[in-house]
Amino acid sequence: MRIVLATLNAKYIHTSLAIRLLKAYSEHEFPDIMLAEYTIKDPAMNIVSDLFQKKPDVIGFSCYIWNIEETIKLVGILKQVLPEVKIVLGGPEVSYEPLYWMKREPGVDFVVNGDGEETFHHLLQELRDERKFHFVYGAAYRKGEELIVNPPRPKSDLNTLPTPHRFADDLPDLSKRIVYFETSRGCPFNCQFCLSSIEVGVRYYDIERVKSDLLYLINNGAKVIKFLDRTFNINRSYAMEMFQFLIDNHQGCVFQFEITADIMRPEVLDFLSENAPPGIFRFEIGVQSTNDETNELVKRRQNFTKLSRTVMKIKASGNIDQHLDLIAGLPQEDYATFRKTFNDVFVMEPEELQLGFLKMLRGTGLRAQAAKYEYTYMEHAPYEILSSHVMSFADIIRLKRLEDVLEKYWNSHRLDHTVKYLIRHVFESPFDFFQAFGDYWEERGWQKIGHQLEDLFTRLHAFLTDSGTPGMEIITGLMKLDYFLGHKYKPRKIWWDNALDKPEWARHMKEIAAHPERVSAALAEAGYSERELQKFMVLEVLPFRLEPVLDSISGLRADAVQLVSPALAGEAADDTGAAAVMSQPEGSGIAAAFNAAAGIAGSVGSNPSAAVAEAPAHTGGSTLLIVLYQQDESQRSQYYTLPLS
Repeated sequence: MRIVLATLNAKYIHTSLAIRLLKAYSEHEFPDIMLAEYTIKDPAMNIVSDLFQKKPDVIGFSCYIWNIEETIKLVGILKQVLPEVKIVLGGPEVSYEPLYWMKREPGVDFVVNGDGEETFHHLLQELRDERKFHFVYGAAYRKGEELIVNPPRPKSDLNTLPTPHRFADDLPDLSKRIVYFETSRGCPFNCQFCLSSIEVGVRYYDIERVKSDLLYLINNGAKVIKFLDRTFNINRSYAMEMFQFLIDNHQGCVFQFEITADIMRPEVLDFLSENAPPGIFRFEIGVQSTNDETNELVKRRQNFTKLSRTVMKIKASGNIDQHLDLIAGLPQEDYATFRKTFNDVFVMEPEELQLGFLKMLRGTGLRAQAAKYEYTYMEHAPYEILSSHVMSFADIIRLKRLEDVLEKYWNSHRLDHTVKYLIRHVFESPFDFFQAFGDYWEERGWQKIGHQLEDLFTRLHAFLTDSGTPGMEIITGLMKLDYFLGHKYKPRKIWWDNALDKPEWARHMKEIAAHPERVSAALAEAGYSERELQKFMVLEVLPFRLEPVLDSISGLRADAVQLVSPALAGEAADDTGAAAVMSQPEGSGIAAAFNAAAGIAGSVGSNPSAAVAEAPAHTGGSTLLIVLYQQDESQRSQYYTLPLS
């Protein structure tokens, strides 16, 4: 019996753990199991053609919210070209309403619910032998015109499942794709918008087995491993042992975890701050809402004060990037309270802030209560809401505009210095900046056309200019810095008109070639000629002193300092966000950063908009900005500044 386990990933770099788990469990008895991974962007006929040529007897699809619609289309086509093939669906998207999918698409022969390993294996045995499908607990099937859903199967003992991580066919691509890994299944929480709330309790794999698999992946070249555990840190001792193991054995691999920040113990935070190598760990933290009434309605337990302290302590260590999630459209969260939620979270300036929109997932408690909150939502996946009792469709589409520029201008890290300056010194709150810019973006019709890197700069400049934004000389200077730092190689063109004229450029270049020690000792030691410098150096004169401006946006925001203990505040690391090395003038650094930002008022959770800090006052004079490319192993651009009279 030829069996194909298939799925449609969201992107090529993703991999499917589910189909590997199924193959690992069944291949000893069914050695002809093949894996077939595609993406949701692949043409349907290409996928059908590939599966057709494999001549399968059984095709199993792993189904999720992001691929179910494309998968259902494939099933309909496959049944026309392979009428005898048996098609099995499994995964979270079909587990909770199997009859719906079987009624919607007649080509679906079976649906596997819940843990799939034992159920799918039993189903294969019955397809091969007696075809007594009523014995296959955890499966739904067709009996003539009748649709039958069998009783559920008991949860699997995870330590009886064979490892899915040691297939020889996966080795060549380990370094090119994200490896998905689980150390547990289940979630201890009961959030009504999440599928994880349906399974009560948490089951763990044996930790020594987990370590063995991880070491195998790392030694064979894995570069990114994403843990699928819903709350990696729920078991403190297990998490601590894993963190230590990964620190000792990472070999440059990056590990991503979903953590619950408000239960993170102080000793765990101290351990990570002191021992985690920079860039090795990445934490994803679901905040969703800071509205207490909303959290109570969706049965979400969250102490935002503790969560904030955890996020700020991790941020102060400078070792771990953090990705924070928000959900717009939860019960009792209207446009105004979501503005407060956004600003409450953005004050922590996480490396990434994802704004998602509530999805009424099949099987969740909130979907069952949709009428109570007057939700309207998309009939098909991703089931995103269109309106609620307190949030209109007009509010939703406004927030969509904000989300668009948030991705382009904050999460992309293309304009870190500029955006930090704008949200700290110019706009009333981060929300107001992103919303106003998002509205302007749509008014210009830019959402209908693509953009190049320089377009991000020219469009922001146009928005700020048309809005009559004060201090444009400083803002434009920071935009120039960000533009230069956004290139791996010396840029061939710039987006602004008033570049240095040739005589002034030549004079500065000659002075640097004659006195490179004024820029850096490393440059002096290299002994480059003026002609050589021209190949990898760019110069720009900024009509203000850059150092005080950079000091005012470095470190932690003063209105976020209160989230960190006083002892920790002195340990905070500089956070300019630049992929650069800058010679620090006397009086700069963390102490100066905190002092410069001390005028920021407000507190997290007390006001939807933090007060605007005063822009640095002493910016008279000018600055020679010097940016070097391809000068060290990191291959990152480096910048230096020299004050000009």
